[in-house]
Amino acid sequence: MKNITTIKGTYDLLPPETEKWRKIENFIHDFMYLHGYAEIRTPVFEKTELFTRGVGEETDIVTKEMYSWTDMDKESTGLTLKPELTAPVVRAYIQHNLGAKSPLQRLYYMDSLFRRERPQKGRQRQFNQFGVEAIGSPHPEQDVEIISMAYFFYQSLELEKLKVRINSIGSPDVRKPYLDLLTDALIPAIHQFCSVCQTRIEKNPLRLFDCKNDACQQLMDTFAPLIFDHISDEDRSHFNTVVKLLTELEIPFFHDKKMVRGLDYYTRTTFEVTSEALGAQDALCGGGRYDKLVEVLGGQSTPAVGFAAGIERLMIALHENEKTEVRSDTDIYIIILFEEAIPSAMVIADKLRRIRGFSVMIETLRRSLKAQMRETNKRKAQFAIIMGEDEYDQNMVLVKEMKTGKQERVPIPDISLYFSVKDHHHQSDCGCCGDQE
Repeated sequence: MKNITTIKGTYDLLPPETEKWRKIENFIHDFMYLHGYAEIRTPVFEKTELFTRGVGEETDIVTKEMYSWTDMDKESTGLTLKPELTAPVVRAYIQHNLGAKSPLQRLYYMDSLFRRERPQKGRQRQFNQFGVEAIGSPHPEQDVEIISMAYFFYQSLELEKLKVRINSIGSPDVRKPYLDLLTDALIPAIHQFCSVCQTRIEKNPLRLFDCKNDACQQLMDTFAPLIFDHISDEDRSHFNTVVKLLTELEIPFFHDKKMVRGLDYYTRTTFEVTSEALGAQDALCGGGRYDKLVEVLGGQSTPAVGFAAGIERLMIALHENEKTEVRSDTDIYIIILFEEAIPSAMVIADKLRRIRGFSVMIETLRRSLKAQMRETNKRKAQFAIIMGEDEYDQNMVLVKEMKTGKQERVPIPDISLYFSVKDHHHQSDCGCCGDQE
């Protein structure tokens, strides 16, 4: 019978890779706490209308990439697995009237998303993102808080050659006149563009700036007016303040007038954080301001700004920079050399885990001493507790420090206290817990 394997565009995350992911996930939670952001979790699927209204009916996500279906409940509208997270967060913000609880909501998330894309390095059909949304402030300092959080997050992980690409696409009231101008400018050259761009010119011409075809980009350079050159004075003042504050924070940025981002809800500031560690596809995260999305989804007019970041792409960048160290698999491995010692071994393991907080593994395959020692080394354990018959008859165990090879006989009733002392010495050796002048 043929084996069942993962679906195209999905993958299993196995040890020890899961340890690296958990380390990063914990880092994200701690980082967000330091910046005053609270976690929000939304359902894995939503009404399809949320994304058609929020993301945009002519975006690639809605037209080509969503996993949608009609529910068996005839009263329900279509349902969709989440392809992005800003719209669900805004839906929750409206539904639970979060604006009444605080005029500024600082929220963050970490979740799995789904898009029917062509799988490639760092881009899968089920993928993982973290991100932040600040809902309530229209001011440029809120943009800069978001941008600086993204930049300093990656900097704190020691990623190198980081840069911020930034632009302003102005307020919604300048969008329609600009799109008309852009369409009129591109129509004379429409047959020179690729087939995808030819279909976008009429429906969503802003998306032509994102085409990966070099010939199309050369045509855009020749024919396309830039939206930044058509934003209002108020939009320009907002952008100039953002730039000034980024300069004060010594965050390196590049004003890319062609950067528009791929979702319809963006207004004014758009940005990406990039790293050369990722090669040609160098974007680590992206985001911007979306001052009309709350209103579009049925809430009161509320300004907002945020960013989203791919965890897969982060892990690739960390791997390239060799920043993926993993702690030892276990602190203590208990080696059992005869069956009668099993109950006592399990009690010792339980106490060391619950009372002392050690990571403890116990032998359950009843292998030879040689095989169990190999397993202890494979697990990179700091200590082995060896339960042999001679020691056990004297209510003792043999404790071996794997790094030095030093062995000590320890009474079984004293084993928890013994490792408490060892743990103290280990912490003092690291230089952060001993006496300081």
